[in-house]
Amino acid sequence: MIDTKTEGLVPATVASPSSVLSDPSTAASFRWGVIVVLLIVLGLVYAGSRGYIIAAMVNGKPIFGWNVASAVMSRYGTQTLTSMVNERLIADEAAKRGVKITAADINAKEKDLMKTLGPNVNINDVLQYQGMTRADFDSQVRLQLTVEKILGKDVTVSDTEIADYISKNKDTMTATDDASLNNEARQAIFSQKINDKVQTWFTQLKSTAKVSTFLK
Repeated sequence: MIDTKTEGLVPATVASPSSVLSDPSTAASFRWGVIVVLLIVLGLVYAGSRGYIIAAMVNGKPIFGWNVASAVMSRYGTQTLTSMVNERLIADEAAKRGVKITAADINAKEKDLMKTLGPNVNINDVLQYQGMTRADFDSQVRLQLTVEKILGKDVTVSDTEIADYISKNKDTMTATDDASLNNEARQAIFSQKINDKVQTWFTQLKSTAKVSTFLK
């Protein structure tokens, strides 16, 4: 039994979909409703993806997103792909060796790098000069640290090497006190020894990897 307070809200009979659509005027209204909804959806999709479909308009003529992608690929595709492959190879090797780089490692390395550039240079100056974003810069520092951790385990820097480096390069070094000079010299010598090893190491790493490229 239906409560008398709600009885008037419940229809006595409910028409089936087939009976509704069998009526010509109702069916036409239904079709137009569907068309309107589809147009609204397509409009929203177009608005959201307009930058991907049409990248720019020049004197009423479109430059399509795929034209931009094709031009970028033809000019920089091979170089970019090579860099990505190299980074993946190094990352895989680091994972095998259990080498991990933390955000603290990256921040510390960036501070050391900035010290070598002098007190009048900040990170934004470097990014602008290199044409890089902060994320790109962090990524490059992470890659450098990864290589240093992989190859630097058996690299040593002696006090004699440090003293010799300072005597030859003191005029161009940014540090002023003895402790900072020694640290700057140690870092420079360490980096040079890593650089001397990296090409041979990476050539061997790449020769044993399975790399297939399909970009033409």
